[in-house]
Amino acid sequence: MFFGLEWYWWLVILAVLAILIPFKVRFMKWWSRRELEKREQNGKWGDEE
Repeated sequence: MFFGLEWYWWLVILAVLAILIPFKVRFMKWWSRRELEKREQNGKWGDEE
């Protein structure tokens, strides 16, 4: 088939992507929220750490 892979490998690849993409989106939302909280926390009292 495409790129020399059998049809069942394409099903495996699609299944893995279908599982990983929502986790990546959730991680990116969590990461941006975490960074925003860190920036707000540092901004209150200056850059003292």
